[in-house]
Amino acid sequence: MASPCSLLSEEQFQCSVCLDVFTDPVSIPCGHNFCKACINGYWDNTDLCQCPLCKQIFHRRPEPDVNRTLRGVADHFKGLRVRDREDSSAEPGEVVCDVCTGRKRKALKSCLVCLTSYCETHLDPHQIAPALKRHQLIDPVKNLEDRICKKHNKLLELFCRTDQTCVCQFCSETDHKAHNTVPLEEECDQRKAQLGKTEAKVKQMIQERLQKVKEIEHSVDLSKRHTEREISDKVQVFTALVHSIEKCKAELIGVVEQKQEAADRWAEGLIKELEQEITELKRISSELGQLLHTKDHQLLQSIPFWCLPVKTKDWSEISVQSHLPMGYMKKAVSQLEDKLTNEVKRFHNEMENELKKLSEAEIKIIQQYAVDVTLDPDTAYPELILSVDGKQVRCGYQSQNLSKNPKRFTYMYSVLGKEGFSSGKSYYEVEVKGKTEWDLGVATESINRQGWLPLSPEDGLWTLGLSTNNYYEANDSKVLLHLKKKPQKVGVFVDYEEGRVSICDVDVTARSHICSFTGYKFTEKLYPYFHCGYPDGERNIAPLVISPVIQMTGPVLGMSVN
Repeated sequence: MASPCSLLSEEQFQCSVCLDVFTDPVSIPCGHNFCKACINGYWDNTDLCQCPLCKQIFHRRPEPDVNRTLRGVADHFKGLRVRDREDSSAEPGEVVCDVCTGRKRKALKSCLVCLTSYCETHLDPHQIAPALKRHQLIDPVKNLEDRICKKHNKLLELFCRTDQTCVCQFCSETDHKAHNTVPLEEECDQRKAQLGKTEAKVKQMIQERLQKVKEIEHSVDLSKRHTEREISDKVQVFTALVHSIEKCKAELIGVVEQKQEAADRWAEGLIKELEQEITELKRISSELGQLLHTKDHQLLQSIPFWCLPVKTKDWSEISVQSHLPMGYMKKAVSQLEDKLTNEVKRFHNEMENELKKLSEAEIKIIQQYAVDVTLDPDTAYPELILSVDGKQVRCGYQSQNLSKNPKRFTYMYSVLGKEGFSSGKSYYEVEVKGKTEWDLGVATESINRQGWLPLSPEDGLWTLGLSTNNYYEANDSKVLLHLKKKPQKVGVFVDYEEGRVSICDVDVTARSHICSFTGYKFTEKLYPYFHCGYPDGERNIAPLVISPVIQMTGPVLGMSVN
């Protein structure tokens, strides 16, 4: 519900001289109303006695009449306004009135002369009293003492760009006389403009990063779907392979069982036939035994019949095999073996292609962290020759007359990069084509440069190198190498927080991961490390060349370098 004060217009009770609610309002002959002190002060300071509003001239200075009705209404309005102000306390973070006791109200203005902030009620004296009207009022601010020069006790209204500090007018004429000083408001406006541009850039960076997040999330989503398809395809391959094996197994068992059944039937037939012959032979044997006990003439009468040969089968030609024919079994197993071998070869080739794609995808991702590396001549071994642009280094044959420098390598043909890595991810590429000996990687700032340098992570060095006997080796025996061909260009990737150094073959024809040093905790700055090997006549004269990183094109499968 609106307050009574809000239903009345302040302009209805406002003096046109002090622009505030009437105090002791009086009327002049032309009918206009003013504060008694305001109209008298106005006439005291002018030669003509006229109305400040309508400009009507009075030949004699009139005596203003007190407007009691208007005074009563104005006083009532002031009371309502004060009550409204008292009901509204300052919100957290707002500048409060320094005069209010008890509940603090919001300050309307701050006085640079009084060094005090006033609410609307306590500001009235500054708008009425002539002496206080000359005070400088500004929008309410905290810590007014900071706006006053402690040396001259004057308002800090200027800014010295030379010393980057706020000064007063006296300071600009004394200590800062020859300096570039501008009004404080001008400097604030310029700083705000710069902040506005910075804010716009920050917002743009936020939008770019939000877009990058969307791209990465989309890439991960595509990778997941691709992985699901790959898993599904490979499961189908193995399922088909298992099904084929089961089918061949069933067929083989079926054939063997059929052979066994046929052998059983053949054996049963022979046994049955043998049993029939045995029965017949037993009958004949029984009859022959009876004849042996007969009289001679009876035996003689039967001899012609029994002298006939007994007709039986010649079982000596029947051979019983101790095992079944295995020709079909061998053929079936051989076919199964061939099929299985072909499937395994096809699967292996597919896996090789997939690993190559994944390796290329990882290299594409780490290339996004490319940094500009320049060789540091202050660290170079005296016999090394560096190019003017600091992008190439090769072995020389004569020590140069260089200044002594504790940063310089004095034993190894080595040099460091100028730029170090103390956080985040960094990547650079070096061409090694034509070199017969080299070492590349990163080194800590505290490595030994004045004598023999042990090539090991424990001494602050992580490198991959080629020795004179054409042998590649990482300087950590636990690190395994995956080299498919002789590298022509090598990429070095550092993930400081993860404690990882990876080295890749980034040649166009053989992009692949070579090795990684993992599980370390870096505690000091790392620098790109270059070792040219030792001079070997005409064999090792090719330089190590820091190459600009040309990122691979094509979609990324969502690989992560973490």
